[in-house]
Amino acid sequence: MRLRNIKGSREIVASDESVVTEPEQYKGKWNTLFGNDHPIHVEIGMGKGKFIMELALQNPEINYIGIEKYSSVLLRALEKKKEVELPNLFFLRFDAEYLNNIFDEDEISRIYLNFSDPWPKDRHAKRRLTSKEFLTRYDKCLKKEGQVIFKTDNRELFEFSLEQAKEAGWITDEVTFHLHQSDYLEGNVMTEYEEKFVAEGKPINRMVLYRN
Repeated sequence: MRLRNIKGSREIVASDESVVTEPEQYKGKWNTLFGNDHPIHVEIGMGKGKFIMELALQNPEINYIGIEKYSSVLLRALEKKKEVELPNLFFLRFDAEYLNNIFDEDEISRIYLNFSDPWPKDRHAKRRLTSKEFLTRYDKCLKKEGQVIFKTDNRELFEFSLEQAKEAGWITDEVTFHLHQSDYLEGNVMTEYEEKFVAEGKPINRMVLYRN
């Protein structure tokens, strides 16, 4: 469900120092923004930011970039970020379809996809963040040893993602249809959606994708 549009949110987001408004200028040199050569982890569709902010707090030796398409949602993340200082985290209001316009080859170490829009209609399959089309985009900017970590409550989307990974030549690992009853729960950080679904007893699907 999309958050209702908040009047003036685009202008507020654009003026916040935690938001990179011209990300194209950092392509190939994101390390200059952070002032170090630490690994870069990206969350696409970060929502209200709970997940990525907790990771940034736990891992100061990693640089984080949260990407969110909607200003009204990103605004909520900015409000949360004001409560804690996180120099290793920046946000982008950006459409991930154009990811390769802002990240160069071998620039990202890990991509997180959490509870992404399932785009249930077949004609919209290419818009799913785990489609072959998006995996090709990730392939261009991930380091050779880079990973994509995907979580969803949507079983159909998860099975689609497994098929797409196979067709695209990616390897899937740590595959589980019930994360919270699996051996892969250690270190798991929950999103707002995940907390809600777990409380309702819904199983969470999770996998790690990488290339040879």
